[in-house]
Amino acid sequence: MNSIIWPEGYVPGYCDNFASNEMIVSGLTVKDLWPLLNTPALWPDYYHNSADIRFYDDKGPELEQDVRFYFTTFGFPVDAQVTEHVAPSDGEAARVAWHGWAGEGDSRLDVHHAWLLEDLPGNRVRILTQETQNGKPAKDLAATRPNPMINGHQEWLDGLIAAARAAR
Repeated sequence: MNSIIWPEGYVPGYCDNFASNEMIVSGLTVKDLWPLLNTPALWPDYYHNSADIRFYDDKGPELEQDVRFYFTTFGFPVDAQVTEHVAPSDGEAARVAWHGWAGEGDSRLDVHHAWLLEDLPGNRVRILTQETQNGKPAKDLAATRPNPMINGHQEWLDGLIAAARAAR
């Protein structure tokens, strides 16, 4: 199976917080999921922890390489820039990742959030989302139980799958 490509400074185990969520489901394909993930304006419809989505520089409504966008999540106002964007193609995993940041000084949070979608044999699809974080807010989140990142990203996966099933 494919894995997330990590930029320097965001490799799991060497950052302040790491969250990983994965699901493998049958009856869906990467092409069913991609439009819902690649169009941030749709996120609040199935993931209630996202809001206030907007793009910079007259871009959007879909994500693309290097595009900058903004959204709020986990109580943080996040500016983000897409660092990896590989649309679905036969036999290849689809990928999207962004660097997000919020706050300044001691309240600064920097994240790398990545998604990998790949079709598997037997009419199955694998959805992997992982995020690494650096900064004091990341350290605080890492120590919180239950883990809000793991739980929040699981809600995102569950909502994405439900929305894709409903759209079929």
